[in-house]
Amino acid sequence: MSQPEGFIDSKYPLAVCKLQKSLYGLKQAPKAWFDTLKMFLGSLGFMRSVSDSSLFFKKDNGALLLILVYVDDILLTGDDSSAVSKVINLLGDKFALKTMGEVNYFLGLEATRTSHGSIFLNQSKYLRDLLAKTHLENCKSMSTPMALNLELALGDSAELADPSPYRSTIGALQYLTLTRPDISFAINKLSQFLKNPTINQWIAVKHLLRYLKGTQHLGIEFKPSQRPLIEGYSDADWASNLDDRKSTGGHCIFFGGNLLTWTSKKQHVVSRSSAESEYRSLADTAADIVWLHSLFQELGIHFESPSVIWCDNVSAAALASNPVFHARTKHIEIDVHFIRDKVLNKELDVRFVPIDKQVANIFTKPLSASQFQILRDTLVGYKSVP
Repeated sequence: MSQPEGFIDSKYPLAVCKLQKSLYGLKQAPKAWFDTLKMFLGSLGFMRSVSDSSLFFKKDNGALLLILVYVDDILLTGDDSSAVSKVINLLGDKFALKTMGEVNYFLGLEATRTSHGSIFLNQSKYLRDLLAKTHLENCKSMSTPMALNLELALGDSAELADPSPYRSTIGALQYLTLTRPDISFAINKLSQFLKNPTINQWIAVKHLLRYLKGTQHLGIEFKPSQRPLIEGYSDADWASNLDDRKSTGGHCIFFGGNLLTWTSKKQHVVSRSSAESEYRSLADTAADIVWLHSLFQELGIHFESPSVIWCDNVSAAALASNPVFHARTKHIEIDVHFIRDKVLNKELDVRFVPIDKQVANIFTKPLSASQFQILRDTLVGYKSVP
């Protein structure tokens, strides 16, 4: 630091102000706050997760305590209520802490518990605010997020005079995918036109909002499970992008029957066959499963059987378990082939699933109303929040 030009003190030209504490509004404030909190949690015996830098955990006399940090919003949980209360008291002695009790609202996510031990997560308040902002709170609802035969492309109609509403709405909808995996494909597709959105694409955004209007009361459920098994579903829609012919890949991963992670994303390169696009999606699914394994191992959770990935493409499944590089696959990047090592080491098991039972289809293409309803209910067990 140095004194600003024109205001240099002639007596103390090297002196600068020293902050006694970090202030909101300074660029250094978030880092300084996190470093302070990290050091204090370390003094309490908490370890910072290598897999997730915002997660801290502690094993104390058989009890597992977890702390999730987002700036100054902190979520604390554990399997020992007395240990949790002790940590809360220690945090309160160090910082100006406001205890909110059992979590029911956190960063826009609403949590509801049931007598059976299940937890429902949804963002109905966040969605209502978004519908009010876009003046669609009284619109008619739709049965699917996107029309079945809708083909969006760059310049498919006249460009919007003011693209700001399109961009801000898509940005707000991206946060909604935290509890709404059923709109992931639609958001991924519409996000590809942020630079020069057209009238057709804005109509598609309104279609999506009308679907959300009719499903704002739904939530994703997490049930207790005695089956600690990780299962993934992987799928790809080959050459589906009309502008560059890149494929759309998608996958979802379950732990004990509960949906944990999901994604819908346009692949970075053009695939020369449907098997190649499916194989790339398999590799992305495997990478997420490997990350989950590392996270659970840190927490002391181990798996006796290999994780399963379900794929509806026989060629891609065979390619994942075949250690021989064929001429038709030598153009695929080497890093994609890491899934073969996982299969050969029996860390992953790639299996075939019929296309009508492939729940990852919901992340790769528009579906009819009947197909969408079946896969959506299979995927997340949607129901009204109690």
